[in-house]
Amino acid sequence: MNKIKYFKCIWIWQMAFFIILAIGCTDHFDSLNTPDDRLSTDNLDATNLGQAFARAQFASAGGAGFQTSQSLFSDLYAQYFATSAQNFTSDQYVQVGGWSNGTWNRQYVTVMPQLHFVEQFTANEGMEVHNAMAKIWKVYHHHRTTDYWGPIIYSEFGNGETVVPYDSQESVYMEFFRELDHAVDVLKENIGVNAFGMNDLVYEGEVSKWLKFANSLRLRLAMRVVYVEPEIARTEAEKAVAEEGGVMVDNADNAKVKTFEENSFSEYTRVTAWGEFRMSAAMQSTLEGFEDPRMESYFEEAENGGYKGFRNGLPNSDRNPGDLNPAHSNMHEYWQTTRTAPYPVMRAAEVYFLRAEGALRGWDMGGTAEDFYNEGIRQSMQEYAHHPISTSEIEDYIASMNTPVALDDNYNTPPLSEIPVLFDEAGSFERKLEQIITQKWIGLYPDGWEAWAEHRRTQYPRLYPRIVSANPDVGPDDMFRRMVFVTGEYNNNNSAVQDAIQLLGGEDKNSTRLWWDVRDDRPDIP
Repeated sequence: MNKIKYFKCIWIWQMAFFIILAIGCTDHFDSLNTPDDRLSTDNLDATNLGQAFARAQFASAGGAGFQTSQSLFSDLYAQYFATSAQNFTSDQYVQVGGWSNGTWNRQYVTVMPQLHFVEQFTANEGMEVHNAMAKIWKVYHHHRTTDYWGPIIYSEFGNGETVVPYDSQESVYMEFFRELDHAVDVLKENIGVNAFGMNDLVYEGEVSKWLKFANSLRLRLAMRVVYVEPEIARTEAEKAVAEEGGVMVDNADNAKVKTFEENSFSEYTRVTAWGEFRMSAAMQSTLEGFEDPRMESYFEEAENGGYKGFRNGLPNSDRNPGDLNPAHSNMHEYWQTTRTAPYPVMRAAEVYFLRAEGALRGWDMGGTAEDFYNEGIRQSMQEYAHHPISTSEIEDYIASMNTPVALDDNYNTPPLSEIPVLFDEAGSFERKLEQIITQKWIGLYPDGWEAWAEHRRTQYPRLYPRIVSANPDVGPDDMFRRMVFVTGEYNNNNSAVQDAIQLLGGEDKNSTRLWWDVRDDRPDIP
């Protein structure tokens, strides 16, 4: 197969193709007033750019390819769900190449041509606020990508060459903070301006909301690097909280990508109908043991009653959807039937748990670890209107000494942990951190991208070993650390991939740690 200049396509045929495709597939973005046979910067305006931005948002957070990029990878590695489908080996720690190729292509062929075009066009036209929002979304999009692979194509995207270099994860993260600096400075000077309007599927162009999102995203990224760059982590985290505009403080601030009844709908309504997964044993042990009222918001009862999960990595011989699915819990009907359920991007509950961890580390987060921990639980429990939870239920839960439970299954599965809900102010640093991250894990549901990243960073919650691993590089008791680089890149961008492996600092394996995944190597940091 001949190499192609596939990143030069941003400015030629592929950019036009994907914008036209994106806008043609939904009735909810304004029509594009461009002849069918061409699309150029000369006949685009801010409204047209908004359409491209909307599609980039939708495809980043969910959209086509959701099943193979999230449902069959990170959702399983975060142990929100376990696979019941036979021969779906990703739950046995196998990176199925066709699926991960699709995930990579979704990032770089579906999203980035549109997003890069919007960023470049708005910069050239002096559209500062639009450009700031595009930069923030670029950081969000790429941090998820780098947290899957490590080194990624970032600074050289769109260089028009047959070889497109990768950036190290360290350099990408440092650039994230600089990009956010620039965007935040612009937004602070333009609070009353609206950019993209209804074509912004997150905040409908409201600058003050975008400012809170940018600050909150900075806090997330700061905490991600705490074990590899603790001083940078502290500086960036404290900056995020102290910055003008602040961080998210309640669910009205949540960043979620809107979906629509036709075409641009929630992929959960599709993947749940395929019957490929059910609740995991980890979720059952935790939610049942805590007597967590979110159980009824997240899952539905099994056909024979009760909320039931099963272990990840079952052998193929034990995976029979006809037997497993009726006996175990699917996602709540809300996700099965609500085509307009938005995709979570970042939520106030997560921000409170990030601040709780920062306060636990002695950083200036504007309050105590315990207070932030409790408020994170409150915000999480108040998030979903399809299962209201009363104030008294929330406060009783926060004061509860309930702990995860053992499961009555074929594997004598023990409790996931022995920590209670009630914050243990007298406990050790690690005990309190485990409490914070466990509640964050519950509150992040169903965002497997972020939950898997946080599990790798902190090693909490203490998830169950796989019953079977079919990956010789990752044992059943080990952690799946990253995606290996995809075959499409080896075929078309091979020399860059070889250099990227050097940036990775290890072999191109699923067991090789990312740059920020160094907790075991930093005993000086709790």
